[in-house]
Amino acid sequence: MANNLASAFGSPASASPSLASRARRAALVASVGALSLLASPVIAPAQTASAPVLEGRVSLADLAERVMPAVVNIAAVTTSDTRGRTLPQLPQLGPDTPFGDLFEEFFNRRGQGQQGQGQQGQGQPPQQRRSQSAGSGFVIDPSGIVVTNNHVIGDANEITVIFNSGLRLKAEVIGKDAKVDLAVLRVKHDKPLPAVKFGDSDKMRIGDPVMAIGNPFGLGGSVSSGIVSARNRDIQQGPYDTYIQTDAAINKGNSGGPLFNMAGEVIGINTAILSPTGGSVGIGFAVPSALASNIVDQLKEFGETRRGWLGVRIQSVDDATAEALGLGTARGALVAGIDDKGPAKPAGLEVGDVVTKFDGKEVKDSRDLPRIVAATPVGKDVPITIMRKGKEEVKTVKLGRLEDGEKVQPASVKAPAEAAKPAVTTALGLEFSPQTEELRKRYSIKDGVKGVVITKVDPNSNAADKRVLVGELVVEIGQEAVNSPEDVTKRLDALKKEGKKSALLLVSNAQGEVRFVAVSMN
Repeated sequence: MANNLASAFGSPASASPSLASRARRAALVASVGALSLLASPVIAPAQTASAPVLEGRVSLADLAERVMPAVVNIAAVTTSDTRGRTLPQLPQLGPDTPFGDLFEEFFNRRGQGQQGQGQQGQGQPPQQRRSQSAGSGFVIDPSGIVVTNNHVIGDANEITVIFNSGLRLKAEVIGKDAKVDLAVLRVKHDKPLPAVKFGDSDKMRIGDPVMAIGNPFGLGGSVSSGIVSARNRDIQQGPYDTYIQTDAAINKGNSGGPLFNMAGEVIGINTAILSPTGGSVGIGFAVPSALASNIVDQLKEFGETRRGWLGVRIQSVDDATAEALGLGTARGALVAGIDDKGPAKPAGLEVGDVVTKFDGKEVKDSRDLPRIVAATPVGKDVPITIMRKGKEEVKTVKLGRLEDGEKVQPASVKAPAEAAKPAVTTALGLEFSPQTEELRKRYSIKDGVKGVVITKVDPNSNAADKRVLVGELVVEIGQEAVNSPEDVTKRLDALKKEGKKSALLLVSNAQGEVRFVAVSMN
């Protein structure tokens, strides 16, 4: 049975749209739970990370009692009207029609009489449809700042925050971030509210104990405990996936609730579960506080996120690519495209560069770079360490703002000039042909896209395994431009003389989007 990736927030009565994961289909399941309540006074900071031991078991009672007043249930109501919805068209019902009087009464009740079937009744107000969802959250400031998941509130018209004491307060949305699934709310009260603080998730180790509190299946104020099962999990839910995995029981309705360390600090926000049934099987995921706290601060201050932007398109570096680039080991993020209007271009970055450090932080793989860049202040001058043709260089870039960059169209990567028509060449399990008017029409190659056309792929070749396709173009080999099939032969011969085992191809599709592919020359 395929596992389902479900949000910890969900509804026993309805399911949300399915999502694709890397090796299997996964589904985010939304849930509506009944709302229970949580407690009130101000929480003192934890003095120690230890807990009393009772009959051989560690008791979390003191910890739970201290932090539970700051954990809340969240009720989100979305109201929409049904204006414009039409009823099915039916033929005119004559007086002798069997059950005609019943049909007429049925449709008249819904504003559809004999004089306008398919339309809402004349003068009838639109029907209101209400949907309710429930999740969890926690207060981080006594003035009334509440953190939860973005998917808990969605596009709700009305949000109510409910404390364990029974206190119910209307909430307004300060800001939301769909990329990391976070939302910040504000409630108002005449007294300071109980609050908890963020801890440092980077200090958590695999095996460290944790405690989750939330509103599973509408059972508010529920406590579960477990350990950190893994860190930096990529569950294919967004560009900044770096989840904490825990075996603490997290179920539908827990979304947006806190994951605590033993000092009573929030080190994660419970967001999703991996489950074949929709219930907890001991695999839950929480957004780490190291990522969340910066986003929460931005939402509080600006009402929106302000992420750093480099203006590059990147891909991962595998062993074959690392060998072809002379990196030694697979590391860093390979630049596969540069936005003409982005900060990277004036800084001197080029396609084929491998970013190994950014602002002094090591880039171990391509997943690291977007997270580090996004967390770096907009406008900062940042040193970037790159590997270019086997040599290390340092560039300085003035970061732009991602939200601004998303509004501009990414430019295609510049390619070498078109060459004359030499003979067809076969190598690496591929057949290379010069660009001709006939081939451009056959493969719908966009004007301005340069390179040598791939007209045949051996299905048993390494290139086929790397998903190189007929109709694509090779722009570079070994980080040098190829304009003709003859150039392909020369570059491959040169790489073999250098002792290379793989050839690094810059492959473009018909629309000009490029990627690097390392193909074995053996």
